[in-house]
Amino acid sequence: MKKTILTLFALLSMMHARADEGMWTLYNLPSAVYEQMKGYGYALPYDKLYEADDAIMKAVVNFSGYCSGVVVSPDGLVFTNHHCGFEAIRSHSTVEHDYMLNGFYAKTLEEELPNENMFVSFMVEQRDVTDELLAQGLDSMSLERRSEFLDSVENAMLKEAKAKDSTLRLELKSFYEGNRYYATTYRDFRDVRLVFAIPKSMGKFGGETDNWMWPRQTCDFSVFRIYADPFNNEPANYSMQNVPYHPAHWARLSQDGYKEGDFAMTMGYPGSTSRYLSSYGIEERYVQNDVRQQVRGVKQEVMKRHMDASEAVRIKYDSKYAQSSNYWKNSIGMNKCIDSIGLVQQKRDFEAQLRKWQQETGYYTKELDFTLLEQLYKKRIDIMRAWMLWSETFRNTDNFSNRAMYVHNGARPVGKGKRQHINIKHNGDKWDYDTDREILGTLLKNYREQMAKYPELKKYMPECFTTIDAEYGGDCQAYADALYSKSKLMKAKKRDNVRVYPNKKSFYKDLGVKYGLDITDAMHLIRQDMRRITDSIDVQEQWLCAAKMRMEEGLPHYSDANFTMRLSYGQVKEYNLGGKPSGWQTKAPSMVAKMKRGETIEDYRVEPEMVTLMTEAGQMPLCFLTTNDITGGNSGSPMFDSQNRLIGLAFDGNWDSLSSDIFFDSQLARCIGVDIRYVLYMMDKWGHADRLLEEMKK
Repeated sequence: MKKTILTLFALLSMMHARADEGMWTLYNLPSAVYEQMKGYGYALPYDKLYEADDAIMKAVVNFSGYCSGVVVSPDGLVFTNHHCGFEAIRSHSTVEHDYMLNGFYAKTLEEELPNENMFVSFMVEQRDVTDELLAQGLDSMSLERRSEFLDSVENAMLKEAKAKDSTLRLELKSFYEGNRYYATTYRDFRDVRLVFAIPKSMGKFGGETDNWMWPRQTCDFSVFRIYADPFNNEPANYSMQNVPYHPAHWARLSQDGYKEGDFAMTMGYPGSTSRYLSSYGIEERYVQNDVRQQVRGVKQEVMKRHMDASEAVRIKYDSKYAQSSNYWKNSIGMNKCIDSIGLVQQKRDFEAQLRKWQQETGYYTKELDFTLLEQLYKKRIDIMRAWMLWSETFRNTDNFSNRAMYVHNGARPVGKGKRQHINIKHNGDKWDYDTDREILGTLLKNYREQMAKYPELKKYMPECFTTIDAEYGGDCQAYADALYSKSKLMKAKKRDNVRVYPNKKSFYKDLGVKYGLDITDAMHLIRQDMRRITDSIDVQEQWLCAAKMRMEEGLPHYSDANFTMRLSYGQVKEYNLGGKPSGWQTKAPSMVAKMKRGETIEDYRVEPEMVTLMTEAGQMPLCFLTTNDITGGNSGSPMFDSQNRLIGLAFDGNWDSLSSDIFFDSQLARCIGVDIRYVLYMMDKWGHADRLLEEMKK
């Protein structure tokens, strides 16, 4: 009896210790989690989260496949972060009409701007289909056969869903490292238009100086609208005839505020976490972060120099720079946290407990082999370093490399015989010739220098470096200049598409085509060597996750994030680092103080009218901290109070817990949100967006 009581006490203590941790799926939210939410102050029944007609999840959207958002009006207005809408804002900007710099407000529906390839997705349903798959022999299949089988099942489920409703889409994804499988049904709307964006000085206030930091004053929001078929209110491709979508439910806004200790909840689409990852996997992640921050630092120096010299270049590269620098800084911070909290050793201590549990119970002794797992990671770590160097150097870094690889990977030739050709779409509005050329030359030089530090990686050097040495005296920039000036991949009139002919003898003689083949061959070689090890690692990591859940079977467990809808709950709360309390909220005077430093710190520089607006705002709340568990993809996630009312938008985590993708530290990990009152103040006082403010009151 005494042992039972002690065990129960230990389980309850562990549950309390991890109370703020978790990215929980909603349809099967554990009762223990819901009870803890109520203990924190959540005041509504469970069905108001997921099942009821007015369940709050029905207002939350996947924003274009990389962020989250929330519907806030009966006419389909969507709030997300400014940085989530950044590329859309950039794409509509010119030197004459710079919406990034000056902001944008559509005063009428007709002025709202359509966005190519943008969409929002509403989750309709989610269910666990693991038992159905196991009944068809999933667990006895080889990994290759399993992948083919899951694809076929997903296609069959999708076909069945569309037979019932042609507007639906279905995804079959693995959860708990492949131990469970859920089928999720979505409805996608592809006509999404830009409605409101504040100037970059406010939407990105603090820039890289404050990124991942606290305290924050960033007004990180933008506003879009969903459009639908005018006859049935259903999804439709963009058309001038489409009308604002009328959702069955939308989030109500609260201007009542909150205080420290109040309940707070986020819902959104966290992208990827690896909380079950082994200690060996964390060591490998450390190497990946090292490579990422080194290469991106080199690339960003070139971008920044050219952006500072030209407004036209800045408009083209602002979004690219922001995307690159975000995870450049994240990689630096994550490795700092891994070191400071001794995360690798913490994981090894836990793995020692698992080994002991294996020996005592006999569970998973044949399946989970820690010695094998360690050996596999040791074999892969150098290959992973090569892959990260290759990926950060050649993948989506410069326009030429993209074109050069496209003609070898994924291009669909049209026509027949010698007239067969590949079209490369004109995209001159998205890149600058001189900037791109220098980025490529700089990255080629850096790739060679970094690879030279690891002689064992010599086999992964693309053949183009032999050409650089033999024909360009080892000068990587001279080679890059030649690619841009001589290759047919760049030969086009100002606004025309490029056309190349793969069936002509001259095709493979082209310097750029040869370059694309060289870097593609290196990519395939690295991937081939990785594949030989990765499947075996994945199997061991799957058993590691299964063993952890079995050993802790008295506790609820959430799956790692995989860009499916998740709920996170917690409280408005500061953190304490080294005896220094962080504070849990910022107010307007703190922003005015930073604005006064704008002459020396570029990221704090704003227009004079913004200084006036913030001075007149008095003690208006700007940003706040909660213990909610978030990661990339959660940007734009609505932050709700105990009544499901919108109090803010999540936009960042804090520097002191950047290891949270692989380990959640409840003492330090915080979600940074922009207060909805700050959002509405800027819409009112700067934007004079009366029609939108009235619309949200309906």
